[in-house]
Amino acid sequence: MATRDSTGIISQTAPSALDRAVGAFRATSGALRGSPKLSVFFLTVCIIIAILPVSWITPHDSIEISPAELLQAPAFSEHLLGTDNQGRDVLSRLIHGGQSSVRVAVAAVLLAGLLGTLIALIAGVVRGWVDRLLMQITDAFLSLPYLMVALTVVTLLGPSIINLIIVIGFLRWMGFARVLRGEVLRLMEMDFVRLANVAGSSRPRIMLRHVFPNIINTLLVLATLEVGLAVILEASLSFLGLGVQRPIPSWGNMLRDAQQFLFFPGAWWFPLVPGIAITFLVMSCNLTGDWLRDRTDPTRRQL
Repeated sequence: MATRDSTGIISQTAPSALDRAVGAFRATSGALRGSPKLSVFFLTVCIIIAILPVSWITPHDSIEISPAELLQAPAFSEHLLGTDNQGRDVLSRLIHGGQSSVRVAVAAVLLAGLLGTLIALIAGVVRGWVDRLLMQITDAFLSLPYLMVALTVVTLLGPSIINLIIVIGFLRWMGFARVLRGEVLRLMEMDFVRLANVAGSSRPRIMLRHVFPNIINTLLVLATLEVGLAVILEASLSFLGLGVQRPIPSWGNMLRDAQQFLFFPGAWWFPLVPGIAITFLVMSCNLTGDWLRDRTDPTRRQL
């Protein structure tokens, strides 16, 4: 901040905390201009829930059974979203289940993104028979019915959160590999990469220093879209009893518990709440991913 003293000399002073806060707010508002604000807000809430300890944010114990409170309707006084068929608070289970589902989906996407990015970099930089072999393997994996493969592998390995993350991660890397490989091939024709080749840079240095930083935007867009697909896959496996196991709640096993009350009017909130949560999260990931794609692609910014 500029100030003028009694002699007329202008001096610079450090900005106050309020000025820094206002500047950060303006920068954030500018970065989010044109974004699907409801989707970004919902994703932010899900991320906060996934990070914080569940005991800090759940109004009740999400596991404790209360036979005296079976299928109580939503009420502002005690149970905002009602109780389930075992007397457990639905809002607490929704928060705890969202934490489980989001953590599994994000961890699986990180694994898939790491594997897919590595394969794309090797295929696009090395080229030749290595590129052809890796892309044939990628196409072979793309042809698999991933839900059936996931069911088979999880059944063989046994249902657990770790196995669930590994299976989803190893079934979703192909999209990263295919899209990012095209980006790598495009970058390899750029002048700065050719100059690095002429200067004698090694292939690992070209991958890490010149190519990888320029595919991060595409990687983030793909990761945002893949989180929604991973949530659906986790919910599907948990619904079938092969994902997150009771008593730990997830949105998938909440739907499994509620399936017998799907057409029971006296418990309409029980299956509706986790279904809406899954729908909102997947839609938020897709809308935010589309916005990030438009934001990071110069050819789409004016659209």
